[in-house]
Amino acid sequence: MAGFQDIIGQEQIKEHLRNALSTDKVSHAYIINGEKSSGKEFIAKVFAMALQCEKGGVDPCQECHACRQALSGNHPDIVRVVHEKPNTISVDDIRTQVNGDIVLKPYSGARKVYIINEAEKMTVQAQNALLKTLEEPPSYAVILLLTSNVNTLLQTILSRSVVLNMKPVSDAQVKEYLCRTLQIPDYKAEVCAAFARGNIGRAKALASSEEFENIKAEALSLLKYIQDMDLNEIVMAVKKIVEYKMEINDYLDICAIWYRDALLFKATNDMNHLIFREEIQALRKTAQRSSYEGIENIINALDTAKKRLDSNVNFELVMQLLMMAIQENSR
Repeated sequence: MAGFQDIIGQEQIKEHLRNALSTDKVSHAYIINGEKSSGKEFIAKVFAMALQCEKGGVDPCQECHACRQALSGNHPDIVRVVHEKPNTISVDDIRTQVNGDIVLKPYSGARKVYIINEAEKMTVQAQNALLKTLEEPPSYAVILLLTSNVNTLLQTILSRSVVLNMKPVSDAQVKEYLCRTLQIPDYKAEVCAAFARGNIGRAKALASSEEFENIKAEALSLLKYIQDMDLNEIVMAVKKIVEYKMEINDYLDICAIWYRDALLFKATNDMNHLIFREEIQALRKTAQRSSYEGIENIINALDTAKKRLDSNVNFELVMQLLMMAIQENSR
């Protein structure tokens, strides 16, 4: 399904776009700004289909010829701008696929819709070329710019567009979506929702990722026994973490959520709001062994490790310092 009702969260954006359709006050340019995998493409797909729907309602009927074409990605008046260079949308891409095409009237619908995904990859020259079209667009044209970084777009483009900012989806909505669409167990959905931080695409990817499951198992087995490890075992554990260098933020996030759970349990003795409540016995031990200050020191050490890695400090050194800080505060 691909209607507005299938967009999870993003109530303000849905309301704005539906309102534009119902009052027939559709802007010539929209910027949908949100992090990678947050659902921008899906919103653009639904809106483009609604603009082309032959029944002309606020919600695309998904049954008429135009909707079926849109669903299959073959509607002649929905143009997806492509680019050969992976990290650049060039001035030629914009000139040939937008400027050169937009002067031709719609083939079958009342409007022509252009979807420019990863708009932050447009060069300044490409943006200036697009600006010429935005300054005097044909009445039938609607341009959808999807970006994960609105700050890379020229002020002149921003001022001629309606900017719609994606909001993080609530953990409860993410969890419900994962359980319903992927039929995964409650506990797993909760863990994925906690890690996705309101990003529905990331939650889906985590839920079906074997790698994430492996990282989680590896991190938890270390955290359960770290207080009894000697220096040599810590060095070996660090070597093992090096395998997950690409996903180190996931690894560190798992550790942080473990200690937040321990802190919460220590303070409330209530397991109902814990992310890792399936591991309650091990969590109880962590909470009993460490002081409040100790757990907070560990959470701070995890944060420091992230910052050091961002500053390109030696990976193994950062991990060793982190493991020693965790061990020191786990007794």
